[in-house]
Amino acid sequence: MQHLFLNGPVQNGPFTFDTRPGKAMGIRLAAALNAILGLPPAPHLWNTVTLAGDLRHRQAGGPKVPRQRFEADLIAGKYPTGQPPMSGIMTDADVEVAGLALEMIENNLRAGTLTISRETVPTCRACGHMTGAGGHSCKTCGSADTRDRTGLHLVAELARDRAVLDRSDIHASHRQQPKHLQHTAGRVAQRLILSRIRDHGIDLSPLGLNGLVLDPRVGIHATVLAAARRREADTAVMTITQNAANHIAAHGQHFREHDGTRLQYALHGHLPYDHVANLQPSYEAYRATRAITDGFEQWFLPLVALYAKTITWPNQLPALFKHYMRAHLAKPVAADRAVLEAVRHSVSVGETTWITSRRMLAAVVANQRDRQ
Repeated sequence: MQHLFLNGPVQNGPFTFDTRPGKAMGIRLAAALNAILGLPPAPHLWNTVTLAGDLRHRQAGGPKVPRQRFEADLIAGKYPTGQPPMSGIMTDADVEVAGLALEMIENNLRAGTLTISRETVPTCRACGHMTGAGGHSCKTCGSADTRDRTGLHLVAELARDRAVLDRSDIHASHRQQPKHLQHTAGRVAQRLILSRIRDHGIDLSPLGLNGLVLDPRVGIHATVLAAARRREADTAVMTITQNAANHIAAHGQHFREHDGTRLQYALHGHLPYDHVANLQPSYEAYRATRAITDGFEQWFLPLVALYAKTITWPNQLPALFKHYMRAHLAKPVAADRAVLEAVRHSVSVGETTWITSRRMLAAVVANQRDRQ
C-alpha cells in the first residue's frame, strides 16, 4: 500500500458531528480519498491531550473518572448512538501511539536533532503550569502571577539545511504548492521545547522527564504515523487546514518520517455547512433522494474543500450541487476503468482538477455505487 489518507486528529471538545458537521470534514475527506483508491476505511484520529480536556476532567470529578474512559465516552458521544466508526478510533494518548513516539524521540536523540537540556521556562505560581513567554495569564487557572522555573526538558533544534515545510511535505501538485504557508511556517524559534505539563498525554518519564508529557503538536504526528504503520502504508497523508498545519509544522519537522513511512499534509479549506439547509429548494427541484443529498454533503463537499484549499462560500453551494447532480445523472452503467485509474493517479500525486470534471467525477460516483 502506498498512500493512506488519515484525518488530522480532531480535538475532543464538547460537540457532536450533528451540531458541528464541519468538525468531521477531515474524517470524511480521508474516507472519500481512501475509497477512491480502493482502500478500506482508516481509523478516526482524535486529539485528547489538551488543556481544555484537563479542565473538563477536573470539573467532572478528576480521579473518580479515569481519564482514558472520560475521553472515550466524550468521543463516543460525537457519533450517532450505537454507530461507532467501523474502522475504529485512535487517540494521541493510546499505548500504540506512545510507543511509536518514544521510538522516534530516541532516534532523534541519537541523531542529535533532539536533546534533553536544562531550560528556564515561565511557570504559573498558582498551579505550576507552563505559561509561555509574553506575560500571558495561565490557561489552566487564569492567574497572571508567573515565575521562571529551571528544569530538564525535551528540546528540538530545527534543521538549518532545509525549510520547516518544503514541497515533499505537502501532498499537492506543483501548481498547488502553498507558498505563503511554506513561508509563515518557518517563522518560529530555532529551538522548540517539546515537553509540556499536562494531566494526560504521552509520558516522558522513561526519558527521565518526570511529570512532563510530549507536546501534543508532536503527538498528532505520532498518531497519524501509528495509524499508517498499522495499515503498512508507505505514505501517511494527513488531511488538515492551512491554519492548523502552520501551527504544528515546526513541531513535527523531526516526526514526519519513521521506519520507512513518510507523513505529508493534504491541505483543505472550510465549508459553509451552516448554510447547507438553504439548498432545500435545489434538492426538491432535482427530486434528490436522501442518499444523493448525503453523498453531496458528506462525500462531495469535502472533496471540494480539498480543491478550494481556503474557503467555499455559501453562494457557491447551488452551483456545486448542480455540478454534482450532473455527474450523478451522467454516471455510466459501469465505471470507466481508464478514467478511474486516471483519477486514482491524480489522488496519489495531489492533483485535484479532476473534481471539476463532470466525466471524471461521474466515473468516481459510479465506482462508489459499485462498491456499496
